[in-house]
Amino acid sequence: MKKKITIAIDGHSACGKSTLAKGLAKALSYRYVDSGAMYRGATLYALENDCFEKELDEAKFIHILDDFQLDFKIISGINSLFLNGENVENEIRQPHIAERVSKVARIKKVRRKMVAQQKKWGKNGGIVMDGRDIGSVVFPDAELKLFVTASVDVRTQRRLNELKNNGVTQNFDEVKNNLSERDYLDSTRKESPLIQVEDAIVLDNSELSIEEQLDWALAKVNEILNTPPR
Repeated sequence: MKKKITIAIDGHSACGKSTLAKGLAKALSYRYVDSGAMYRGATLYALENDCFEKELDEAKFIHILDDFQLDFKIISGINSLFLNGENVENEIRQPHIAERVSKVARIKKVRRKMVAQQKKWGKNGGIVMDGRDIGSVVFPDAELKLFVTASVDVRTQRRLNELKNNGVTQNFDEVKNNLSERDYLDSTRKESPLIQVEDAIVLDNSELSIEEQLDWALAKVNEILNTPPR
């Protein structure tokens, strides 16, 4: 029986890292964790508990931080996020969540809560996790680290298609501006910023199909699994 490795995938919003991560997890029969969904779930919880007016009331949110739990379950073939036992997968994909999530994700105590859960899920390997600090903070010793990127216009179109599939209508410029703002906030925040770690393999998928990306990544996995230990 082959060793089960840990795969860390990082990258900007709407670069296709979640699609790749899901494909890898399915092909390898590994667990998949969408860390970005966890921060979206935390954002939804903050909204439900009136922690947002114009800005996030960090002190108020930190006060109720221990009152919610997140988990993933497969529902009708979809890896769905549950917030305190309720399926919130559709709610967390709405634009009003995307517009606020970076403000929640930059809080140190929020990140500590999420990272602790992520490390617990991945302690025995056999996991694919995507996000922004997976290779740098959550799994710095992951056997395979990927940094996925794509042009901002390609990412904008992908996010528009995702929103349309969820019944949400936005225009190109609105989505592009939101992605650019999130890129800036995620890359410049003090706590666990989005970075490309030195040992990550870069994948620019701007002109690659989903199948081509998956084949490329599986080849990288097989190189690791078939390499004898030193």
